[in-house]
Amino acid sequence: MKKIGFPAALFGFLLGAHGAAVAAYPAHQAYQATNAQGGIVYLPGNSVQLPANTQVVAVQNNNTTAANPTRITGALPRVGSTASTAGRQYYQPADYDRLADSGLYIGVSVAYSASIMGSMHADYTGEQNAFFVPGAFKDADFDTDTVIPLQLSVGAAINNDIRIDFSYLRYSGLEYPGRVESSNGAGGYVEATVDGGAITANATMLNVYYNIDSFTGYIAGGMLRPYIGAGVGISLNTIADYVVYDNTFYSEKEPAYAGAGELTGISDIYAYHNGGTEEQFAFMLEGGVTTELDNGLKLDFFARYANLGKVKTSGSIIVSQTEWLGNGAGGEEPAPYDSVFHYTNWYESGRIGMVDVGVRIRLQF
Repeated sequence: MKKIGFPAALFGFLLGAHGAAVAAYPAHQAYQATNAQGGIVYLPGNSVQLPANTQVVAVQNNNTTAANPTRITGALPRVGSTASTAGRQYYQPADYDRLADSGLYIGVSVAYSASIMGSMHADYTGEQNAFFVPGAFKDADFDTDTVIPLQLSVGAAINNDIRIDFSYLRYSGLEYPGRVESSNGAGGYVEATVDGGAITANATMLNVYYNIDSFTGYIAGGMLRPYIGAGVGISLNTIADYVVYDNTFYSEKEPAYAGAGELTGISDIYAYHNGGTEEQFAFMLEGGVTTELDNGLKLDFFARYANLGKVKTSGSIIVSQTEWLGNGAGGEEPAPYDSVFHYTNWYESGRIGMVDVGVRIRLQF
């Protein structure tokens, strides 16, 4: 038997390895063998010396269009977007956490009461001789200076959409109306002036807020996240003491027909109304948008309606008036004393409602 040389064995090994590789990894689909005799297909880019009697068939694929990609390219929709297509863009965690609510927070807000609703009226209008006590017999709107409600909040986010907090909300800068229409006892009204009657409200509420960006999408390119909220609680409404002054002269009898010391008239009526504190059911509705600052700080820009219930006096009224007496000569003169009367359970009250616009800063832990 003839011995096979080392070069021939090496060539055979390489040829066998090439055949196995071709079987395991077929040629590119653009080229295929069509030689019925089993001829070798020449692949572009290969430099192979073939035997002279080998038939080579090169088949060119006329399909120059690549198959449709199986992956969608483009930008992912941001959190809160209404877009339905996804893409192959990678986001840092901060992109997903942008404006997300999580963990505990404390907040403080300052606002401006753009609208104040409610008025005071006399609850004692049905009492006998009530017209002797000056007060708000016609509904009278509150007097207001600049009302700046302040709120402190402590809360936590339940998930990325819902957060709950407890808040303390204080209103001041309201007063009993400076002028009221008081009954004159004859079916009409007279104007009376008022001094005092400052009103404060201190409300403690449990509030729930819900982010609605899943419905609306982000605003301003993702910088603002809209939300709505509601709260219920208790408000302690206090009104300070005040005085209603009626300077009308009420004639009782013509002096010419009055005897000496007989009552002819009444004037300068002062009604000292004692203030009071009422514990009332309160609720609020709020809507706004949230944006984010650095270091875990967030800002809520909001509009809020707050109903604080009723403010009410203690029902104690002291009336002081000047009496005029006939002098026996056809004239009259003021008595050397003032008449004083004390009325109890004669209340004045009014409901308080606010529409506020403001900003809240929250530190999130």
